[in-house]
Formats: sequence, C-alpha cells, structure tokens
Amino acid sequence: MRLHQLTVTAFGPFAGTERVDFDELASAGLFLLRGATGAGKSSVLDAVCFALYGEVPGARKGNPLRSDHALATVPTQVELELTLGGQRLRIVRSPEQLRPKLRGTGLTPMKPETLLSEWVTDTGEGEPGWRALSRSHQEAGEQINRLIGMSREQFCQVVLLPQGDFARFLRADTNERAKLLRQLFDTGRFDQVERWLTDQRTKHEATVKEGRQRLYSLATRAEEAAGATAVPLAEQVPEHAGAVEFLGWAAILRTDAAERATVAALALDAAERGHGAAQQALQRATELAGRQQRHRQAVLAAGELAHSADRYRQDRERLGTAQQAATVEPVLRHHAAAATAHIAAVRAEQHSRAALTGDADADASQLAEHERELRAELGRLDAARADEQRLTEAVREREQLGHELLRAEESAEDAADWLTDFDGRFKRLQERQAEARTAEARVEQLDARRTELRSRLTAAAERDRLRTGITTAERELETLRAAANDARERTLDLRERRLTGMAAELAGRLVSGDPCRVCGSAEHPAPARPADGSVRAEDEQRATAAQQQAERHRDTAEQALLTLRVAEAKAVGAAGDQPAEQLRTALAEADRQHREALGSADSLGQLDRQIDRLTQEQTTRQAARQEARLRAAALTTRLGSLTAEQRALTTRIGAVLGDAPSVAARSAALSTLADAVAATLAAVRTRAEAESRLGAAELEVTEVSARAGFASSAEAAAALLPAPEYRALQDRVERDRAEREEVERRLAEPELVSAGALPPVDQAAVQLTYQQATARLREASAADSAARQRTAALGRLGRQLTELAVALGPALEQYERIKRLAELAAGTSTENALRMRLESYVLAARLEQVAAAASGRLVRMSSGRYTLVHSDGRAAGNRRSGLALRVVDAWTGLDRDTATLSGGESFFASLALALGLADVVTDESGGMPLDTLFIDEGFGSLDEQALEEVLDVLDGLRERDRAVGIVSHVADLRSRIPAQLLVHKGRHGSTLRLADREEH
Repeated sequence: MRLHQLTVTAFGPFAGTERVDFDELASAGLFLLRGATGAGKSSVLDAVCFALYGEVPGARKGNPLRSDHALATVPTQVELELTLGGQRLRIVRSPEQLRPKLRGTGLTPMKPETLLSEWVTDTGEGEPGWRALSRSHQEAGEQINRLIGMSREQFCQVVLLPQGDFARFLRADTNERAKLLRQLFDTGRFDQVERWLTDQRTKHEATVKEGRQRLYSLATRAEEAAGATAVPLAEQVPEHAGAVEFLGWAAILRTDAAERATVAALALDAAERGHGAAQQALQRATELAGRQQRHRQAVLAAGELAHSADRYRQDRERLGTAQQAATVEPVLRHHAAAATAHIAAVRAEQHSRAALTGDADADASQLAEHERELRAELGRLDAARADEQRLTEAVREREQLGHELLRAEESAEDAADWLTDFDGRFKRLQERQAEARTAEARVEQLDARRTELRSRLTAAAERDRLRTGITTAERELETLRAAANDARERTLDLRERRLTGMAAELAGRLVSGDPCRVCGSAEHPAPARPADGSVRAEDEQRATAAQQQAERHRDTAEQALLTLRVAEAKAVGAAGDQPAEQLRTALAEADRQHREALGSADSLGQLDRQIDRLTQEQTTRQAARQEARLRAAALTTRLGSLTAEQRALTTRIGAVLGDAPSVAARSAALSTLADAVAATLAAVRTRAEAESRLGAAELEVTEVSARAGFASSAEAAAALLPAPEYRALQDRVERDRAEREEVERRLAEPELVSAGALPPVDQAAVQLTYQQATARLREASAADSAARQRTAALGRLGRQLTELAVALGPALEQYERIKRLAELAAGTSTENALRMRLESYVLAARLEQVAAAASGRLVRMSSGRYTLVHSDGRAAGNRRSGLALRVVDAWTGLDRDTATLSGGESFFASLALALGLADVVTDESGGMPLDTLFIDEGFGSLDEQALEEVLDVLDGLRERDRAVGIVSHVADLRSRIPAQLLVHKGRHGSTLRLADREEH
C-alpha cells in the first residue's frame, strides 16, 4: 500500500482545504511531520485512517471530525489517492455532519458519504480517467477492507505506529499483551475451540451422569421386581460402583427368582389336578339336578295345557277364516280406490263446468274445438304484444333523448360562455407572469445590492471606528514625541555636564601609589574636586535608557498610527465617504424591496401552473363544445325516427285490440278462458276413465270373493282382521302349538323319566367341595403368575442393564478423552506444564516471530548490545504463561525484564518491536506490501548517537521500498531529515505545506 496524495477540508484543526503530496514528500524514503504541539500533526494520520476505514484511531475516536474553525457552508471531506494491490484508487469520504438548510434558517443533518474510484487507462471515451467503483458507504468500506486485508486496529498498529503504545506493550503484563496480540492476529477462533471443548465436556458429563442415573434407576426397579426376599441393592453394590457390580447383583436376583418360580409351578400342577376332580363331580351333580327339575316342570305344564284346549281350537278356526279373507283383501282395496276416484272425478267435472259461461253443457269434442280456436287467437296476439312493448320503449326512449338533447345544448352553451371569457383571463395571467419574472430578475439584482450595502456598512463602521482610533492615536503620539524629545534633551544635558566634570570623576578613581590612567604618574599632588550637582556615569546611563524607552514608545505609537491609517484607507476604499447611517437606511430599503420582489417572484411557479391549467381547460372546453353540438344533431335525427315509428305501432295495435284496454289485458282474458276450457275437457275425460275403472273393479271383487268361499264381497270384508290383530292371533296359536309339542317331547325323554325316578341331589355339599378346590387353585395360580412375572421382569431389566452398560462404555471413554483435551486446552491439566491455554500458545508463537523480527533492528539501534527474546516460563498467580518478553544484554550475558530498560533504551526497543510486529502482521494478512509507514513516537529521550542509529534503521526500511513518516517536533530531526511537512497553527485553524531547505 502506497499513499500518493491526501486532501482534507474542514477536518480536525484544518479550517480550509489542505493537500499533502506524499509522492514528493516520500521520494527520499524518510520524511518528517513537524509543528507546534496541538497544531495537527496526528490529525494528518487521522485523516488517512478515516479515508480508509471511516473512523479515526481508537485513542482519538471520540474527538469531533469537523473543524471548529470552518465556515458553516464548507462541508467536511477527506480525499485520499493510494495504490492498493496494484490498483490506483481514490477515496472521498464525508462524515455525518450538519449543514445549513437550503431554505430558511438553521442546520440539517447530512448523512455520511463515500465515493470509491479507480484510475483506468480508458474510461470508455478513449481517454484515461477515474471510474467510479461504488457510491455506497457500506459497499465501498467492504471493498477497501478486502483490498487492505487488515482491520482498523491492525492498520493503526502496523501502519500508524501509535505514540507510546509500544512502550506500554513492552512493559505490559501478559494479560494486557494478550489483548493487543488477539486484536492483531485474530486468534478468536482458538478461544472458540477452547469454549467448544469446555461445552463438549459439559455436555458429555451430563450424558454420563444421566447414564449413571438410568443405571441406578434400572437397578432400583429390579430390586422392587425381586420382592422383599431379594438381596438388597445397598448391601451388594457400593454407591460409586461400576456397571459390572450392577450386572453381578442382577444375575443373583434372576437365579433366586428362577428357583422360586419352579416351586410355584409344582404347587400349581397339584392344585389343578384337585380342582379338575371337584369340577367333574360338581358338573355331574348339576346335570342330574337339572334333569329332575325339567321333568317336574313338564308334568306341571301338561296339566295347565289340558285346561286351555277349547280356547286353542277357537283361535285356530278364527285364524283360518282370516287367512281366506286375506286373499280377497287386495281386490277389495282396488275396488274402494276406484270408487273414491270416480266420486272425485265427478266433483271435478262439475266444478270445471261451473266456471264456464256459454259451454256448460258441451261434450268433449265441442270443448276441444273451442280450446283450439282460443289458442289460435292468442297466437295472433303475440305479434301485437311485441308491437305494444316496442311502443312503450319508443315513448321512454323519446323522453330520454329529449333530456339528453337538452343537456347537450346546455353543455355547448356553457363551453361557449367559458371560451368567451378565456382571452381576458389568459391576458391577465400573462401580465402577472411577466411581472413575476421581472421581480425574479430584480431579486438577483437586489441580492447583489444588499450584499454590497452590507459590505459597505461593515466597512463604514470599521472606517468610523478607525478614525476615532486615529484621533486618539495622534494625541497619544504627540504626547510620546514630546516625552521622547524631553528625554533626549535631558540625556544631552547630562552628557555635557558629565564631560564638564570628567576631571573630578577621574580624580575620584585615583589611588595613592597607583599610576594615573591619564598621565601615568604615581603621584597625585592636586586632584580635581567635584563641583556641586556633578553627573555620574550611572546618571547618564539611566537617562540614556529612559531616552531609548521613550523613543521606543514613540516608534511603536507611530507604527500603530500608520497601521490605523492604512486600515482606514482600506475601509474608505470599501465604504466610501458616505455616512454609515445613510448606508443603513439604504440597506433597510433594499431589504424591503427584496422582500417585495421575492414575494412576487415566489408566485411565478404558481402563475405558470395556472396558465398551463387555463390552456388545458381551453382545449377541453373547445372539445366539449364540439362534441355537444355533434351530439345534439344526432339526437334530433333520432327523435324524428322515433316519432314516425310510434305512429305506425299505434295503428297496428289498434287493429287487434278491440274493447280491451291493452294487448296484455286482451291476451290475459283469452288465456284465462282457454285454460278454463282445457281444464273442463280434462275433467270430462278423467270422469269417463274413472267410471270405466269402477265397473271393472266391481266385477273382479265379486268373482274373487266367490272363489274364496264367501257369499258376497261384504262377507269377505267382514272376515278380514286388522294386521296387528292378525299377527297377534297368529303368534298366540303358534306359541300354544309349540308349547304343547315341547311338553309332550320332554315327558317322552328317557333321561328325564329315569332322573325323575331317582332321589333329589345334595347340591350344596358338592358345591362346597368345588369352592375349596377353586380357592387352592387360585392361590397356586397367583403364586405361579407372580413368580413368572418376577422372572420375566428381572430378565428384561437384566437385558436393559446389560445394554445400558454396553452403551455407556463408549460414552465414558469419550467423556474422559474430551475432559482431557478440555483441561489441556484450558491450561488446567497436569500434562500442561506451562499452564498455557490454546489461544495463549498460538499468541506465544506469534510473539516469538515478532521478537525475532524486532531483534534484528534492536541490535543495530543498540550497537549490538540488546536482543529481544520470547519467554515461555510459567507466570506467577493467575497470569497467562508463554507471553513474556525478555531482553538479553550482550555486555553482561544475562537476560532481564524489559521494564529495567532506560527511557531511551525503552524507546528504540519499543520501536523495533513495533516494526517487527508490522512485518509479522503484514505477512499474516496475506503479504500486502506496506509501502508507507508513520511513526507517531517521541524521539526526545534519545541521545545523539542513539538517534543516529535509530534513523539508520528507519532509513534501512527503504530496502523494502518503504517510505517512513516521522511525527515529531524534536529539533535535531530537522537537520537530519530533509523532506518535511510543516503543520502551522493559527487563530483561524492550521495549515499544511512542504518545508523549504532554508527552513530546516
């Protein structure tokens, strides 16, 4: 990754737009970012990080991105050009910020934006240029992260080497060091493996615990199934016994149960034999008692049947007569139905003839002829009915067309009235539109006028203020000039007086025996005496100092007056000589005119829409008027046709109507009369058919009654029985017959006769013997069933215990294996001698690579004295093992803690560690070359020799084609690093520029 150009606008301390050309700055390999404290050196690095990741480094993440010095109308933006993976890219990012509203006053939030572009040789128009890759904030971030291959934390650690972080990393304990290494090398997956092993251990432990509980539950059930005589579980199986002890105890239970089952089976066999003999004896006694009982009942029944012999004979005779009459019953029912139908037909014929007026005595042929005539006349009325219906429709249609014609004429008149007033309305809107457009142009003119007046008013206020200041400054300057002249005159006076009294001053310095400074004589016979008010050198010096101070005050006042006059001239050039109050009045008038013009201009859009709507309405009204006129002409033609058709229909209908009010009434009357004739004809025919069927039925019933042995049909009808009485009589005769036959059969059976001759059976004694045998069998059977159930249950539970023990074996083995792995990965196993977790082991390997990469540079920086080594010694307490760093001192041959290094030694040790970590992280992230590095680290703790060695190491980074930027304000670096970027801070924000050689 190589940076080419960075442009920041309203970002951090930079109020305006500042550009950094990294290609020119990094051409020498090393370059320096210098400036006063708080000027914004680190903000340059923040801008690079923000362009790539949309965030600044973590230590400054909470700081606001927008410059407090920037104008509200200038949006915050960072643009970075760089090369990533062989692609030259341009990233333009804007954070979430507030901007002025387009309408009205106040601020409105602006969402963050990102534009990612790529430099291509052909944009599709045959020329090179930038081609947009993404405008999505999220999508652009994902593409940049994919190309860099490092997270923001990794980038800030290996590209923007942070100030002080690696000195803390060098002295940190193992836990703090692990946090940073975990962020840089993404070893979270190993921590996930540790947690997964712990979860698996917990899960398998639960499975094993559940298996043991199921094993004990089965054993408890086996103990319950074995009964009270079984060997207790607690006596044979210890509390923490294995599956083998449970299986042995279960085998003992099954053996004991099998023995008891054999004894119960033998007892059951003996009880079954005794019960069989008792059952046979009871069966024989019961059968004999039953035969004796049936014989006694047959004798009693024979006596009762002898008393009811006459009733039985009468019932048989009555049943025979009823059976003969039953053969005549269908014919009797047929004759009765024919008689009923004949009576109904006669009554229907009388009723139908009563409805007729002129044909009451007509026969069937006359009625049929009359009906045909009526139907023919109805057919002729169908055509007249259609004409009558069409006449009604024509009348209704004429009425409807009349209404439509009236509406069409009204619509045409409305459209014509509207179009008459169109030109006037259209002209008025055009005039208002022209006025609004004039007002719109005047708004722009007034905007410029208002801006000019505001500027002149501000300049006039400044002009008046400066003139007041100039007047005051002139008075002060006159005073200071007079004071300076007075001081000068006093100094000259004192100097002259001192020269006059110089002999006395020299005489005052003579010492007896010392040569005179003027003549060299050692004798001083008549030294001069000082006169009254003589001036000493101190007096002259004080006067000279007072004169110089007064002259400085005068010069300062003259310069301030000159500055005020220059500013006043500039203000006069901007404001002119017009008074501020006149300018203020002119501005108020311009504001008023602007408001009025703006109000008129705002109505321009509404007037345009009104003109468009009016034009559209004109087109619509013209089309409506034309359509209404065409519709009215068509309706007039149609009304004439309907009038002629109505007259023709009226003539045809009158020809067939007669005296009836309408064709429908005439047709209804004829239809009613035809239906009455048809009904009478049908009734005449039905009555004739009923007479014929009645005569045939009378002949048939006479013949059938004679064949059945009855003198007449009335006698046969009298012999009939209702169905319930017939069935009841038949059932009674059948029961009496069957009962007599059954009694005779039983009295003739040899077994009953022989049983009746024997003495009665003692059935109670035989029953008691049987009950006793049954009770013995029940007890034996229950004991045998219980023994067999116990044996089966113990066998089933034994099999379940065996299956569970077999199934639990692999689970126990797997649990032990998972438990061993989990303890080993967590560092709690005795096999883990260093108590090092799995993630710590991986981090230790990475730290060992970092120490090896850092040692090469540390040896050069320390003139071959120090080497960094990784230590995997056990840490005290609960701290991690395997993440310790030691420094080997070649002068003593001993290794010691990194905390014992001095300030300068700690700096270049931490710098070497940072560069080594950058190399390892770069290789870890896929080998993305990092062609530009920044070191935001203090160099002030280094002496001249150490600084020279550190710079040699940094200069050696160019071997990997790297450019290294150093962020520092150390003075010695200015002369050692020619390429420099100056960050200058001021009251209105910071600025950036490349330093000239004369500024080093």
